Amino acid sequence: MSLYKRGPVYWTEFIHKGQRVRRSTGVNNKRQAEQIEAALKTQFARGEVGIEDRKPAPTMRVFAQQFADFISVRHAEKPQTLRFYAQKLKSLLKYEVLRETRLDRIDEALVERYVFWRRTQCVSATTVNRELATLRRILHIAEEWKIIRRVPRVRMLGGERQRDFVLSHEDERRYLAVAAEPLRSLALLLIDTGLRLSEALNLRVIDVHTEPAGSAKYGWLRVRDGKSKNAKRNVPLTSRVAKMLRTRLEGSVAELVFPGETPGRPILGTSMAHAHIKICRPFILEEKKRVRSYIFPKDFVLHSLRHTCLTRLGEAGADAFTIMKLAGHSSVTVSQRYVHPTPESVERAFDRLEALNEKALAGASGATPPQNPPQHLLMTA
Repeated sequence: MSLYKRGPVYWTEFIHKGQRVRRSTGVNNKRQAEQIEAALKTQFARGEVGIEDRKPAPTMRVFAQQFADFISVRHAEKPQTLRFYAQKLKSLLKYEVLRETRLDRIDEALVERYVFWRRTQCVSATTVNRELATLRRILHIAEEWKIIRRVPRVRMLGGERQRDFVLSHEDERRYLAVAAEPLRSLALLLIDTGLRLSEALNLRVIDVHTEPAGSAKYGWLRVRDGKSKNAKRNVPLTSRVAKMLRTRLEGSVAELVFPGETPGRPILGTSMAHAHIKICRPFILEEKKRVRSYIFPKDFVLHSLRHTCLTRLGEAGADAFTIMKLAGHSSVTVSQRYVHPTPESVERAFDRLEALNEKALAGASGATPPQNPPQHLLMTA
C-alpha cells in the first residue's frame, strides 16, 4: 500500500520517474485520501506537477567539511563541543564505504554496516552511539539544507553503560580531604549546586552572589549559558559553598571564579579530570611495574559530583520539575530519573491531600444553603 498514516492524516508515497514522491493528503479519511492520491498520480503522469531538479548530493567526505564549518560557527564559544564533533567526524570518515558514499545514498543498511565495522574493532556501545548521533545530526542538516529528501533511521546500540555513581557523604569527606586546590573548591561547588563541569569552570565573579537577595534565605549564582536551552538559570548556594566562594574571591582580580593560566580563559576541564584521576587512582609499585590502585570506584568521574547533587535533591523530596529547573535539563524526562518516591513521601503527599479535603469540606458545611435551589436539583432529590 502506498498510503500510510502519520499522526492523524494519511500520507502517500510512490515512485515517479525513478524518484520517490512523498506527500501528505491532509485528510484523515482513508477513502478521501485514496481519491487525493489518485488525482496526484494523474497530475504527475500528465506533467502538471514535477519534481524540482536538485544538484547531485555530495559525498560524506565533501559534506563533512561543510558540517565542520557549520559547527565551528554555531558553537564557537564551546570548545568542548567543537572537539567532540571533530573526533566523531574523524571516526566516521575512517570507514571508506561511508566516506565515499553520496548523502542521498546513505540508508539504514549502510548505517548497520558501519555499526558492524566499528564493533569488530572492539569499540564500546557508548562510543558507537555518539558517532551515530553525529551522523544523524549531519543527515538532518543536509535535509534542512534541501540536499537530501529523507533521513534514514539511525538505530542506537543497546547495552550502553550509564555512569550512575553517587558519592556517599563518607566518601565525600575522604575525597575533599585529599583533593588539592582548585579541585577541592570545584568539587564542593559541583556537589552542592549540581552545575555541569563546563558551567562551573566558566562561572564569572559578577555572577556570584554569596548574600541572599530580598526575602531569600540563600545566596545564589547565575548560569549564563550551557548545554541545553534551559541552562540559563539561578542556583541557590548552600552555606558551605557560599563560605568557600567568599574565601576564594577575596582579593581576586580575575573575571572568572576558576581562572586558567591564559588571561580571560578558565582552567581546562581536562586538567581538572587529570587531577581527579590522580587522587582517585594513584599508582603503586608492584614488581617494578606501575599499577593503578583504585581508592574509589572506576565509575567515579567528575560528572558524578553533579549526579550526586541531583540524586540528593531527589532524596530530599524535590520533585522532577524543581530538579529540572535547578539542573538546567532540557526535559523533565531527564529529571525524573532522580525522583524515587519513598513510602514516607507518599504518606506525606496523602497527608496534604487529606488536609486539603478536610478544609474544603469544612468550608462547604459552613456555607449558607441557597434559598431557591435549582429545579434540576429538586427533581433529582
